[in-house]
Amino acid sequence: MGYFFLMISVLAGAAKGYCGKKTSNYVDSGRSIIFANIIRMILCSVIGVVLIFAGENMKYITWDIKILAISALSGITTSLFVIFWLISVKKSAYMMLDVFLMIGVVVTLILSSIFFKEQVTVTQWIGIAVLFAAVLIMYSYNNTIKAKMSLSSFLLLISCGVSNGLSDFSQKLFVKQANGVPIMIFNCYTYIFSAVTLIIVYFIITKKDNAKGNQQNTLKCFRKIFGYISVMSVCLFLSSYFKTSAAGLLDAAQIYPLSQGCALMLSSLMTALFFGEKITLRGAAGIILAFIALIIINVL
Repeated sequence: MGYFFLMISVLAGAAKGYCGKKTSNYVDSGRSIIFANIIRMILCSVIGVVLIFAGENMKYITWDIKILAISALSGITTSLFVIFWLISVKKSAYMMLDVFLMIGVVVTLILSSIFFKEQVTVTQWIGIAVLFAAVLIMYSYNNTIKAKMSLSSFLLLISCGVSNGLSDFSQKLFVKQANGVPIMIFNCYTYIFSAVTLIIVYFIITKKDNAKGNQQNTLKCFRKIFGYISVMSVCLFLSSYFKTSAAGLLDAAQIYPLSQGCALMLSSLMTALFFGEKITLRGAAGIILAFIALIIINVL
């Protein structure tokens, strides 16, 4: 059942990625990207509240400091990933991001091993190394990253990976510490904390740049992509919900490499099928190698 939940999460994430790709031409500024993500996080919070009421789960709402702290970790690191991702795009380091997200997988595995004694076997580490090699092969063809990477870009990409890893670890932390609290409560709290974090960042940016024209452009872009943002919100909520559900049934060494590897392969296939981006020979080799890596991690 854990693998089934994880596949739903991956498919929902792929659908979210498709909508994100469709909206990329409309949100080309830092302000508009953060604003779109604020709306997305607010919509996710609303979805959570609706599901809590519809499922008569009001009795499970808790102000337990431990649950709130875990949710805050999840929400803040989710927002930090969005911010680091945005800066990576501006620094032209975006194409290396999937490579560094593998660092997040390793962070999650190490923390799960320390806190929950979830041991990673030698075979699984070999599979993770193969998956990392697959990611490197798939993105080595990119012509924009031939120059030597600056220290700031390197640290930025490390931050992206670590923040994503901590966000994933918070899911595992919740299912281990929740004591019967439904996952939708955790999701709802997570997106509330995430929205608040992004709102603070947005107002800091707005304070530095109070150009009225920019604000009007942001609202204009938002009206064009609201439908996509709404779909992305539903997909994000579903992805997070089922990934957290899987975290309660599978070890970290099974969940997070599989999630990252499947997402990588689906993303490559999606861009080829729906956006006409050709898969190169190296890209195809990377997909095959990633598939082999997932078999090593989860079967051998």
